[in-house]
Parts: sequence; C-alpha cells; structure tokens
Amino acid sequence: MPRTTLFSNPLLLGFDELANLLDSVTRSSSDGYPPYNIEHVDERQLSIELAVAGFDAANLEVSVENNQLLIRGKQAADEEKAFLHRGIANRQFVKKFVLAENMEVTNAHLHNGLLTISLERPKPRTTVQIIKIVEGAAPAE
Repeated sequence: MPRTTLFSNPLLLGFDELANLLDSVTRSSSDGYPPYNIEHVDERQLSIELAVAGFDAANLEVSVENNQLLIRGKQAADEEKAFLHRGIANRQFVKKFVLAENMEVTNAHLHNGLLTISLERPKPRTTVQIIKIVEGAAPAE
C-alpha cells in the first residue's frame, strides 16, 4: 500500500527526491556524538562546530557527497598500552548534515579540539523564462 505524504499532492510535481531526503533524515541515527553547535553567522553564512577532543586533522575527514556534508572521525587503537582503567574511548563517528542545493562548504578549521566548518549560501540568481505560445494543434509526440 503506497504511503501518502505531503508530496503526494498533484500540484507538487518532481519533489520525489525531497520526500526521499526527508525520509532519510528522519530515519537517521540520533547519536549525539560528537556534540555540535550550528551558528547562524549572517543571512548567507552558517558555521558548524563539533567537539572532537582527542582527534587531530589526520584523524578527521570532511567531505560533501550528494548534498550531504559528512564528517568522519577515526582514531587508531593504541594496542601497546595496558590500561588499569579506560574511561576515554577510542570512538569512530560519522556525522551527516543535509545541505540545500546551493550551500557551499568554504573551509574547515581545527583548533583546541573544536572542528569548525564554514558554509555559505551564494546570492540567489533570479531567472525568468518566457514560454512562447504557439497557436494550432499540439505536435504529435
């Protein structure tokens, strides 16, 4: 039985990808690690700040894949040490943020255990397209 969504409205044509994107976001993991902040810098700029204590730049990867900002962290296991107590875990993570089509990642900066990723929305371009109306019968397809 097909699922009815807001995007099933016959006036919303071609929004299938957006509906799938919303489904994937709502199904994604709600893992809170690493903690992060999202700052609204100005009308065109955002900043994401992740607390990645114990990671250095070599252990982190920031990429954009199919309109998703992916931040991956991987620490190598330290097998040479014998711990009496281990309260600091070697964690791996993948944090995903869905980006609007026109959002651009401008830079990533790591300082004092905080990874800051800057994003910018370029100024929108206004496009007007005039469609010529042809009189007579429609051409056969």
